[in-house]
Amino acid sequence: MNNKDIITKFYTAFQNKEAETMLSCYHPDIIFTDAVFGTLHEVRARGMWKMLCEAGKDLEISFSNVESEDNTGSAHWEAHYTFSQTGRKVHNKIDAKFKFKDGLIIEHNDVFNLRKWAGQALGFKGKILGGTSFFKKKLRAQTNKKLDRYILDNNIK
Repeated sequence: MNNKDIITKFYTAFQNKEAETMLSCYHPDIIFTDAVFGTLHEVRARGMWKMLCEAGKDLEISFSNVESEDNTGSAHWEAHYTFSQTGRKVHNKIDAKFKFKDGLIIEHNDVFNLRKWAGQALGFKGKILGGTSFFKKKLRAQTNKKLDRYILDNNIK
């Protein structure tokens, strides 16, 4: 399976909320980064995807522009869902970059406009504060606390 196929397998599994299939695309030493969680290593990265697949009751994923070269790849993906804390609808547009090792994804970096996401998820307050370092720090603390609880409650290793 080439790198483009691995990326396609990852997002197809995400569309179907098949976390284990998604994680089979990840190297054991995976490093994931995005604006909401920050940098997650190994167990924490795997736990995040499991948590998102379980929690995403109305989550809809689409992806496009899958590209790959020797040890790198990229894709564009979009998520439509209801933000559970506010009940607000979110349409997040994300550009993903990947690095590969031993035929698996070793680094995954998702980039999106945090201010725009915060505005959709939190409303006016999110639009105003969404681009600040204070907001980012507080958001990461909250999401990582939730992730830690999920990993502990589900005995993820």
